Amino acid sequence: MSITQETLKQHLKDPAIFCCRRQKGLVISAADLEDPTLFDDMVEAGLLTLSDEGLTIEQVLGSTLQCDVEALTPITKAVLDKINEIKAEAPEAPAPKAEVQSISEAEPTVSTTEGGSGMIHIEIGHAEKFEGLSIDVPIAVSSVPSAPANAPEAVTAEADAPKAGEKKVIRTLKKRHIKITDAEIGTETSIKDGKITIDGSIVEKAVKQDPLCKSMKLDVIHPNERHQYTETIMDVCPIATKVEGELGSGITKVADGVVFMLTGVDEDGVQVHEFGSSEGYLDEKMYFGHPGCADENDIIIRCHVVIQRLSGMTRPGPFAAHKCQDYVIQAVRDQLKKYDGEIVREEICEDVRRPGNPRVVLVKEIMGQGAMHDNVICPTEPCGILGGQKNVDCGNVPIILTPNQVRDGSIHALTCIGPATKEMTRHYIREPLVEGLAADSEMDLVGVVFVGSPQVNDEKLWVSERLGSLLESLDIDGCIITTEGFGNNHIDFIQHIGQAGKRGIPVVGVSFCAYQGQLVVGNKYATAMVEENMDKGGFENNVAGCSCVTKEVAARAIQMLKNKMAGVDIAPAPKKWSNDVINANNKLLGLPETVLLDNGTLH
Repeated sequence: MSITQETLKQHLKDPAIFCCRRQKGLVISAADLEDPTLFDDMVEAGLLTLSDEGLTIEQVLGSTLQCDVEALTPITKAVLDKINEIKAEAPEAPAPKAEVQSISEAEPTVSTTEGGSGMIHIEIGHAEKFEGLSIDVPIAVSSVPSAPANAPEAVTAEADAPKAGEKKVIRTLKKRHIKITDAEIGTETSIKDGKITIDGSIVEKAVKQDPLCKSMKLDVIHPNERHQYTETIMDVCPIATKVEGELGSGITKVADGVVFMLTGVDEDGVQVHEFGSSEGYLDEKMYFGHPGCADENDIIIRCHVVIQRLSGMTRPGPFAAHKCQDYVIQAVRDQLKKYDGEIVREEICEDVRRPGNPRVVLVKEIMGQGAMHDNVICPTEPCGILGGQKNVDCGNVPIILTPNQVRDGSIHALTCIGPATKEMTRHYIREPLVEGLAADSEMDLVGVVFVGSPQVNDEKLWVSERLGSLLESLDIDGCIITTEGFGNNHIDFIQHIGQAGKRGIPVVGVSFCAYQGQLVVGNKYATAMVEENMDKGGFENNVAGCSCVTKEVAARAIQMLKNKMAGVDIAPAPKKWSNDVINANNKLLGLPETVLLDNGTLH
C-alpha cells in the first residue's frame, strides 16, 4: 500500500521499500513506496527482509530507477542514478533570554487622560530600555458610569473574587452503601438483618413484562461457589435506589456486597452476544474487581433469561432480557428504600467547578449500531430501565451529563459486544475516568459527553460533526475520548479525535487496540493514545470486563492529557503493541505493574 504525502513527511528517515514492482526509468515518488508502519508485521510474516544497505525515503525521492525492481524490495544505491545528500540538522540556537527588570529599577511613568473626543490618551514616559509609548484608545460606551479605581466597593470585590482553581461545589450526591451479607431465593421479597430475600414466584410476573421473554430463572452464587457453569454474561448491575432527589443529587442507597448478573440465550440455546462469549466457568470468565464486574467478595444474584428464537441479534431481544431483569431488581430497590441497615460507608460525590483551571471534558463513545447495540440514558432509578431513553432512538447525538449523574447510575448498558471490552452497567456508576477527573484539583471538569456509534458511515460522520460543534461551543482546553469494543466503532472514535484536534483542542484517546483491535483508520491528531488491553495475546479473550478502563488506565490518560495541554512532546508508541510501554508509564506514575491475563489467546 503506497503512502500519502502526509505519511511521507512523518517517515522520511525510515527505510525506502517499493510497494509494487517498478520498472527501469521510474522517478521515485511517495506513490511508489510502502507504508513504514506496516514493516514490523511484514517482517514477522516473512513478506519483507530489511537490508543494512537499504536507503531511507529522503535519500531516494526524485531518483531514477536504473533497472526493474520487485515489490517489497529495499532500495539500495546500486539501483539508482543518484542519492540525495542529507545535510545534518544544525542544532537550534538557544533563544535569547528576556531581560528582566525589577520594578524598583527606573520604573516608567504612566499617565492617562480622558477628553471630550471619546478617546482615552495613554502616555508612558521614557524609562531605561524603554523608549516610551503614546496612544489614543476609544472609550467604550456604557450607560453605567465606571467606579473610581480607589472606590471601597472595587477593593472589596477584588478581595472577594474567587482564586484561580478554587473549588466551587454546584451540587452534592450522597451514596450510602448498605451492608449486605447474604441473599437467597425464598417466598417473599425483603431485606432483613443484611440479608436479601427474593420471592421466587416473581419470575412469573417478570417474564410478562415483554413478550419476547420466554422464561427466567433466579439463583444466588456466593463467592465460594463460582466454579460453576454460566451462560454468557450480558451485564452486571448494582442494586441502587433514590431515596431523595433526582439522579445526580440528593441521597442514593447502594446495596454493598451484592450485584445482579444477567445471562441469556434464545430458545435454540444461542448465546445472546455478537461475537465471542463468556460462557464457561464463572470464576474463569469474569475479571473480578474490575470496575464493571463483581468484586472478589460480592454475592451474585444470577438472572438467566431465555428470549424468543432468532431475536438475539435484534434490538428488542436483548432489551427484553434487561427489561424483565429490571422488574426483579426494582422489587429489591423498593425494599432497600425502607431498609435501615448498617451503612458501610457514605460516599460524598460533588459536581464541582474550578474556574481558572484548564476546562476539560470526558467523551465516552457508546454503542449505538442498532441490533443489540444500545444503551438506556437517564432512567428514573439508578442503573434502571424505566423512564430512560435509548441513545439509538435519540439519533446517537452527543448528550452531556454531569459527573454526579454518571456516578448515580445514569447509564444502563444494553450492549452485547465482546465480553472483555464491554463496559457493563456497573462500570458506568464507578467509571474511573469520571472519578479521577472530578477529583483532580488541577482540572475543571465541565461534563461527561456520551455519544453513540452508528452503523452507517455517513451517520458516523454526521454524529461526529455534532460532537465537534459541542466541544467547540464548550470552549474547552482539552478532552479525553474513550470507546468500548473495537473495529467498526474505531471509525467514529478516530473521527471524534479529529473533530477535537482540528479545533486546536488537545485530545487523548483511550481504547482496546493491542493485537486484535489495531486501529483500522487514523489521523494526524491521534498522537496520544492509551491502551486498555489486559490479555497476554492482545485479543478479545471473552473474559467479562477484562480490557476496559481501570484506575491505572485512567491515571495514565489524565496525566497524558495534562502533558499534551502543557505542550509536552509525547513519544510515538512502537509500531507494535507492547505491554512494556504500558509498564514503563505505570512506573513513572507510581502505578502497579500491569499483569496480563494468560488466557490461551497468544497469537
